[in-house]
Amino acid sequence: MNATFANDIFRQSIQDYHLTDFVDTPIQNPYSSNGIAFLLYQKNWIDTVQWHLEDIIRSPTIQPSELVMIKRRIDQSNQDRTDTVELIDSWFSDLFSDTTPKPTARMNSETPAWLLDRMSILQLKLYHFREQVERTSVSEEHRLKAQQKLAVLLEQERDLARCFDELIEDIQNGDRYMKVYRQMKMYNDPTLNPVLYGQS
Repeated sequence: MNATFANDIFRQSIQDYHLTDFVDTPIQNPYSSNGIAFLLYQKNWIDTVQWHLEDIIRSPTIQPSELVMIKRRIDQSNQDRTDTVELIDSWFSDLFSDTTPKPTARMNSETPAWLLDRMSILQLKLYHFREQVERTSVSEEHRLKAQQKLAVLLEQERDLARCFDELIEDIQNGDRYMKVYRQMKMYNDPTLNPVLYGQS
């Protein structure tokens, strides 16, 4: 499991989504449900759909009722994203369960799965900035600005890939260790959100 493996799956998911480019297209995950590839594909599909929902919600002609519906869908998507990241971290926890950190090992504040979360979203930025670079209906200035931003994103892609691979190597060697803090979101929980429990 390395950055190249993850990024390839993220790109595959993005390409598959854009075959229809429709937020209601059902996910067709090509991987076995008991493997990390399945979770990585699922994670990026969630990110990709949400990316396009975020575009839709910013339409100046959107109706208030549709805006509310999409905002709630984005809230659910954020929950699904977090749940999937935690499943990925559980996979890594199992993977490293037999690894004993060295006495000098340092804890990494960002878990492998949350680093993969950043990498997944970065692949979406790369895809859509490449689209802007290739647009023929815009000015050369627009394409040049998009190309400059794309160059920065490509550098970030290399940096994040290196950081991920180094983190995995360090955990395997016992030089760093991961500690998972489950997300404690309150806004979707009817027992914790005062607006929700105040209505019951």
